[in-house]
Amino acid sequence: MDLPQMIRSVSQFALSVAVLGLVTAGCGHTHADRKKSAAAAKPEAATQQENLIRFVKNPDAAPTLDINDLDGKPISLDQTKGKIVLLNFWATWCGPCRAEIPDLIELQSKYKDKLAIIALATDEDEPVEVKKFAQKHGINYRIGMATDPLRAKYGGIPALPTSFIIDPEGRVVQKHIGLNDPSIYELEVRALLGLPFDGKVEYFDDTGQVFLKNADKATELPGVDLSKLTPAQKTIALRRFNSESCTCGCQMTLAQCRINDTGCGISKGLTAKIVSELSHVPVKSASPDK
Repeated sequence: MDLPQMIRSVSQFALSVAVLGLVTAGCGHTHADRKKSAAAAKPEAATQQENLIRFVKNPDAAPTLDINDLDGKPISLDQTKGKIVLLNFWATWCGPCRAEIPDLIELQSKYKDKLAIIALATDEDEPVEVKKFAQKHGINYRIGMATDPLRAKYGGIPALPTSFIIDPEGRVVQKHIGLNDPSIYELEVRALLGLPFDGKVEYFDDTGQVFLKNADKATELPGVDLSKLTPAQKTIALRRFNSESCTCGCQMTLAQCRINDTGCGISKGLTAKIVSELSHVPVKSASPDK
């Protein structure tokens, strides 16, 4: 193992250990407050208490995969038309990812003729090691290696696990970040298949919760107070949020960064500055501890 690989392996191990107690936030966050970001995404998913599931009203087509599985066979969404697809970005070194594997195995077995789970190993060095891991744990669904271009097509994967639910028409209807109650997935599968289930379905417009490219449709953003702006000023502010880039290093617009990482102080400060400029109200200085 060369030095870069050694550094990466140590970093991955440390990250996995760090998130074992924070499974709902997932692995791979780059900011301490990403737990808040993952929690903010929860309303778009099912809750055990309400048995409420929410799907995108006008879903976008799922980006093509164009990869091979661990046996070298092509993986294509064209092969899964008519089935529900659970596209799961994960890693062998990610504690929350490992924790959900038994539930995914059971779900694939239960709905084997109507569901296709595709797991995309992320930030892994050797496909052969991933294959050994899959065999050891009895994984019964297909696995491929996530590439950087593929991750980009799905809007970037800020945390692991991240799963996309794709309907039989090949459209992404939901996105889950972090470890979830396995009943969420089954409720969604049954609803999409038209099978009886204990709950109800509501629909929402994707304003960046599923695909960040749709952030330009948002009329509100997490942590941004637009209440003091007139309708015309609000329109200008939202236009600027979607045209100006955040300088935190995320390579996203301000709107995308606010949706993707509610704990980013840089995008919060920049959006507040724009609101202040438009409303002519000075921005209050943050306290030193923030």
